[in-house]
Amino acid sequence: MPRGDKSAYTQKQKRQARHIEKGYEERGVSEKEAERRAWATVNAETHGGKKSGSGRGKKKDTSPSKKGGRKGGKASAARPAAARSRSAKKAAATRKRHQRDAK
Repeated sequence: MPRGDKSAYTQKQKRQARHIEKGYEERGVSEKEAERRAWATVNAETHGGKKSGSGRGKKKDTSPSKKGGRKGGKASAARPAAARSRSAKKAAATRKRHQRDAK
């Protein structure tokens, strides 16, 4: 089975991935990245594609869906706007300097 083949997934998992992907796209994430994130979320929740066989099921873990949108940016948001702006200007100057030095 080639990488990226979704035949091992149930219809429910495919629906979940489409729904999650749509949500990412509505928030401005590119189509390719939205699909990648959606399948990563489905895999994290359902432990990948479902295989047949008695006793092979695992309990669903919904924590990956719940943490979306809360994981990043807390430390930055707590800082004053002036500090964030100063930091961004410093980072831009460093990137510019590194780019100049690499040539």
